[in-house]
Order: sequence, then structure tokens, then C-alpha cells
Amino acid sequence: MNLSKNSLSRCLLSRGFKTCSSLKLTNTDKAHSATPVSQPAGKQVVTMIPGDGVWPELMHSVKDVFKLANVPVVFDEKIVSEVQPLQSCSNEEFMEAVKKSNVCIKGIMQTPTSSGKGELESVNMAMRKMLDLYANVVLVKSIPGLNTRHNNVDIIVIREQTEGEYSSLEHESVKGVVESLKIITSEKSRRVAKFAFDYATKHDRKKVTAIHKANIMKLADGLFLESCREMSKLYPRIQFDDMIIDNTCMQLVSNPYQFDVMVMPNLYGSIIDNLAAGLVGGAGVVPGESYSSDVVMFEPGARHSFAEAQGKNIANPTAILLCAANMLKHMNLERHGFRIESAVYKVIKSGKVRTQDMGGYATTNEFVAAVCKAL
Repeated sequence: MNLSKNSLSRCLLSRGFKTCSSLKLTNTDKAHSATPVSQPAGKQVVTMIPGDGVWPELMHSVKDVFKLANVPVVFDEKIVSEVQPLQSCSNEEFMEAVKKSNVCIKGIMQTPTSSGKGELESVNMAMRKMLDLYANVVLVKSIPGLNTRHNNVDIIVIREQTEGEYSSLEHESVKGVVESLKIITSEKSRRVAKFAFDYATKHDRKKVTAIHKANIMKLADGLFLESCREMSKLYPRIQFDDMIIDNTCMQLVSNPYQFDVMVMPNLYGSIIDNLAAGLVGGAGVVPGESYSSDVVMFEPGARHSFAEAQGKNIANPTAILLCAANMLKHMNLERHGFRIESAVYKVIKSGKVRTQDMGGYATTNEFVAAVCKAL
């Protein structure tokens, strides 16, 4: 595994994070102690990061559904949080767990707005760099029974997520003037481009579109675009085109059917992920996953902690349940994955039990109960 040594540790410690071994564990904390979870006979271990805001509650939904469906998985739960530093485990414990399981399911972690002082790199970004999770894949697909402006949308958004504007290289050169560096390299551009074409080939997709702003950032985005063009020559059966980011936003909302697989630098991916999620029902229904050469991390495609819904029992668990189903398919537990996926789709298609964001009045618990009943 290609690890950035101590980068996550420095980021955590700069915010006052403690290692798990230095904490006084309460009864509720003992499940997150430094002792690794052993693999029971006939079961696979998955690292779980509950996340912030409403996501720890939604992770309980995953546990409930897995228990009812008799999924042969045991969760090794690790708390990593930027807004709750005293509860966060050490990076050594987290890395040990992930390297052992190679599969992780993660709730959304909240990243506070920086005041301009201290460590600039978020824990989220440090984690992705340390694990080298270079390719984020968001599955933007219409769900039958969920009414949206566009029907039958099916787009794959692939985002390079280890560099670009998220490089956290900023400084105030003189008072009132801040310089922020955007890093684009040919190595990582080619790597994510190859991932996009390989993904298209494996999943029988016909076209890859590179999203950029090379007309203005001629060197940085020009390098990314040229890397994609060079890679496309190795895949003659996959159609390739490119589009400027601002035009892409307009084209997505007016005619999303022209897109199949999209590949882009980091910041553009963040924008397109959220725009595309709105096409199919919002942040609560879009699953995602991030890849390194060794690890796959499954997390919702639209990264909102939804902290205002914490404890209100109103959040939509669809995205995290679909992430969990996709995770099971990745782990060669296809039967369990398809069962859970089908149950979620069945509940939504019936229209009887829907959370507020889907136009209904059901609580989180009621939606999960309906999925369990469908199982």
C-alpha cells in the first residue's frame, strides 16, 4: 500500500486528537478499543467509520439490515472525527484495521470551515492520501418510483481525489493576499484516466467524457486533458470526448442522457457529484466508493453530514444501504448484496414508506423497518 507516512497523524494531533490508548474508555467506548476484531469462522471483517452528524444513526440501520439478512460480516468500528477529537482513535489503529480488512464502509465526516490558522489539510483529505484512495466513483442512477425531472439517468462520475485544489497548499503572501496552489500531475492524471477507461470496459460502458477548464487553466487542466486523450488511444472501442466544466453543468441539467462515464479533477468532481445527485433525488439516494490499489472505501456519493438532522430520526438511509449492498457485491457476497438492494428499491417503488426528502412522512426507523420487511 502506498502510504504517506505520518500525514494523518500530524493532522489529527494538530487538532488535539488523542490516541485510543490514551483515552479512558466508557462502556459505550469499549467497542472501539485498540484490540483488533478477530475474524470469526465463516465471516468477513469490514472496517466501519460511523462519521459525523446523522451518519452514526444511519450506520445502525446498516447493522440492523445486515443482522436480519444474516450477512456473514462483522464490523470493526473505528471512530475518526474532526469535530469530536477526544473520541477519535489513533491513525495507527485505523490503518491497522483497514490494512487487515481491505474494505471499509464510511459515513460522512464533517470538515469545519477553517479560520485560516493551524493545519489546513482536513482529516478527510489526509485519510484519502494516506490510503491513496485516488479514484472516487459516484453512481448516479434513477430509482424506479422516485419522481424526478429526468427519468432513466445512469451516469458514472469518476473523480481524482488526491490532488488538485485539495492539495492544501495555501499561504498569505502579504496581508490580505492569499495564494492557493492547484497541483495537477501527469502521473495521477493518467492513473485516474486509466481507471475510468478500465471501469467503462468492465461495466460495458460506451463513452468516457473528460471534464476540465483547459481553456483558462491551460497548463494544469491542459495536462489533465492531454493525459486523458493519450489514454483514450489505448481503448479504441470506448468513445472519448471532453467538455468544459461550466458547460457540463448546463448540459447535465438539460440533457443528462448524453453522459455515460465522466472523469475529472478533484474540485470539479465535488461540484458534479452534488449536481448529479440532484438529478436523481438528492444526497440521500446516491451511493459512492473510493479505490486504491489495495483498499475500497464505500461511502455516500454526496458528502453532507446533515448535522441538523442528528437525533431527529428523519434522515434517508437509502444511500448508505446501497453502499452496503455494493460493498457486499465487491466482497463476493453477491446474493446478500442483491437481496438488500432489491429490498430498498422495492420499498421506494411501492411509494408507501418514504422519508421527507423523497416527498413522504416516514422516519428513518420506519424506512429501515420496511426494508427489513421486504427482505
